Amino acid sequence: MEIAIVAHDMKKELMTQFCIAYCGILCKHNLCATSITAKYISEATGLNIEKLLTGHQGGEEQIAQRISYNEIDLLIDFRDTRPESVYDEKSGELLRLCDMYNVPVATNIGTAEALIVALDRGDLDWRQFVNPRSPYSH
Repeated sequence: MEIAIVAHDMKKELMTQFCIAYCGILCKHNLCATSITAKYISEATGLNIEKLLTGHQGGEEQIAQRISYNEIDLLIDFRDTRPESVYDEKSGELLRLCDMYNVPVATNIGTAEALIVALDRGDLDWRQFVNPRSPYSH
């Protein structure tokens, strides 16, 4: 499965801890993340993560494009939830595209844990029939 990871600045430590906890599951899949998030996670876990651009340079847009082409099977997007944080159009677009293309998405650790456990159980295997990178599509 193709898993995209995004973590806003205030959530990078939480995302890193999440990836440490579920490293045994994540290592079985292809991961991509925005640059700084990928750096934190790979340094802490040793996971092989494709580094995209930083969020400010267009990393979230790269993920959005991949979602649009059904090249992402799962998105984990820990967003800044502080009351003073400004609504980010890029994050809203990622969520809209996940809804549009039926890509499971987690925006908090509770949902992320549920999806990762479901992924490990095989509950998300239906994505292999949707994703053009899947061997079933060739």
